[in-house]
Amino acid sequence: MKEPISAPSWAPWRPFVTLLRREVWRFCKVAGQTLLTPIITASLYLFVFGATLGERIEVLEGFSYAQFVVPGLILMGVINNAFANSSSSLFVARYIGNILDILVTPISPAQFILAYTLASMLRGLLVGAAVWAISLFFAELPWHSPLAALAMAALASFLFAQFGLIAALYANTFDALSMFSNFFILPLIYLGGVFYPISILPPVWEGLSRLNPLFYLIDGFRHALLGVGDTSLASAFVAALLMAGALFGWAALLIARGYKLRS
Repeated sequence: MKEPISAPSWAPWRPFVTLLRREVWRFCKVAGQTLLTPIITASLYLFVFGATLGERIEVLEGFSYAQFVVPGLILMGVINNAFANSSSSLFVARYIGNILDILVTPISPAQFILAYTLASMLRGLLVGAAVWAISLFFAELPWHSPLAALAMAALASFLFAQFGLIAALYANTFDALSMFSNFFILPLIYLGGVFYPISILPPVWEGLSRLNPLFYLIDGFRHALLGVGDTSLASAFVAALLMAGALFGWAALLIARGYKLRS
């Protein structure tokens, strides 16, 4: 009598791997929109602030303006694309109804979140790496703490992948989804010290800037690359970890409850 064939040990992870591959393939097959467009946009920023203003303005002693602004532009690409990937993918799946095909598979909430998160992190980090490669034509970065810089970029992409999932669950229309990016993320990025150090602001505005959660991501990443910043690297990492943990818990709670996933 033949013994029954047992399932491979990795079988419980098969739905996760399938979903992850689908999410990666989704943004790769439209790379012109998901990868090339943000790279071109960042290249225009680099041209304006690197080639034209880079050697004419100095906001940080010992560094050109191009060196100062490049870290912020790299992280801006990471943040925007990590958010865009998870938010658009989950919202479209809800909108057209094929999210139900995922929910009937034996995939756990943790695997569901992890698949969307890893795909979004990959897209964000790919764009960030491309922006860095293009920035070499305009400025050379000292890479003071390369491991810390990579860790901060990974944290930022993880954080905004979670925020993208949350936005996709709360938004009921495409306009509502775009509001998260246009009226929340972009203003916080621009006011978070991408184009200027907050230390040059009047004390009141500097204090308000320190309430901006994205300031710690941007300044921490710049600190890791240049070796100087408006806050300590440890403070930036603590703030980033707290935000990432809070958003992950929020997203996990919503998905575990099936919030708006079946309606």
